[in-house]
Amino acid sequence: MAQYGPTVMVPIDVKKKPREQKVPLHNRWHPDIPPVAEAAVGDVFRVEMVDFSGGGITKEYSANDIKFADPFIVHYLSGPIRIVDKDGIPAKPGDLLVVEICNLGPLPGDEWGFTATFDRENGGGFLTDHFPAATKAIWYFEGIYAYSPHIPGVRFPGLTHPGIVGTAPSMELLNIWNERERQLVENGVESLKLCEVVHQRPMASLPTPKGCVLGKIQEGTPEWEKIAREAARTIPGRENGGNCDIKNLSRGSKIYLPVFVEGANLSTGDMHFSQGDGEVSFCGAIEMSGFLDLKCEIIRGGMKEYLTPMGPTPLHVNPIFEIGPVEPRFSEWLVFEGISVDESGRQHYLDATVAYKRAVLNAIDYLSKFGYSKEQAYLLLSCCPCEGRISGIVDAPNAMATLAIPTAIFDQDIRPKASKVPIGPRVVRKPDVLKCSYDGNLPTTTNLSSSSTS
Repeated sequence: MAQYGPTVMVPIDVKKKPREQKVPLHNRWHPDIPPVAEAAVGDVFRVEMVDFSGGGITKEYSANDIKFADPFIVHYLSGPIRIVDKDGIPAKPGDLLVVEICNLGPLPGDEWGFTATFDRENGGGFLTDHFPAATKAIWYFEGIYAYSPHIPGVRFPGLTHPGIVGTAPSMELLNIWNERERQLVENGVESLKLCEVVHQRPMASLPTPKGCVLGKIQEGTPEWEKIAREAARTIPGRENGGNCDIKNLSRGSKIYLPVFVEGANLSTGDMHFSQGDGEVSFCGAIEMSGFLDLKCEIIRGGMKEYLTPMGPTPLHVNPIFEIGPVEPRFSEWLVFEGISVDESGRQHYLDATVAYKRAVLNAIDYLSKFGYSKEQAYLLLSCCPCEGRISGIVDAPNAMATLAIPTAIFDQDIRPKASKVPIGPRVVRKPDVLKCSYDGNLPTTTNLSSSSTS
């Protein structure tokens, strides 16, 4: 039976920057980043973490901190943690590491978070062509509930979860990542028609020493320079798990992670109080500082036993996730549909990304009829417990995606009625979310059939 209470601590001081932490943080994946702690199978151990920006986003009423943030440097991870069995034998490549989330929450005394969009010139988001300016909303926590002075009229329970849980890649796997992402960058937008519709940029974030944090490895040494030029960014989820942003991985969940290096070198970070499916504004959950109480098991040889490679090597596998029993309960939902026809009216073939973009845009425009600005609706759909689905993927030519919003999170009835939109008390338009001006030159999109631009 597990010992009561954490046996290992990986602590965080929220008043200190990532490089100043007593237990060093890292923001890259590399097999040679050394562990900062060791935990044994069956032990419950506590990991604390700063928000994804390393504490760089403030509670100040300004969006400038997010306008100039670099989203491709961030995700400061706590760890790596070496995992051993009861005999002290470490997890081995080919094993399956089972990570159970026993408990989690915001750090005591730091019960707040934020949701934001990055500037179009600096990463943007899913709808960056519609919403090019940096925005920010601050949320405060009351037990399990969140509310924001910047998005009034909503209150909802958080499904708290870590955005990132992953193991270290082997050098072979790291080389696979870097090569395929390098090809994507070199081929450019012209090779991928979807980029003309979703406007994501950059297409991938390749290794760079800029802003690199490598835990115990001392900056300026030859070892640091070598690893910094090889280590993968933490932005996308990959074969090792990583930034999967699965909102349902809360208390009682289990993550079955492939092991690629001795000891597994487990890392976690990017704590979210709440998130909607897709995290559409990119900085889109309620980002916060928090803690995780974890317990691990090792399934020897579990990769070959349970994970089937979907690629040219045995390393092309993906984790398995077991959802815990603790989730908010909602009985009534308003569901918005999208099909794979873009804003210009162009038909795409079974494209679920275009369909989901349409569903999100439809939901934003609808909520704006009830007193919300479109920026408020965009941030809300990124962090409230809404649910996204691929509802149809075989009926050519239209893929169909849906976005379901729980109606109980609003203090007004947002369902359509014969009496039309209510004219009684409504959400005031001020205060709005915190905004910056957009000063760049990248193209933006206007919905030609809408009464107002986004």
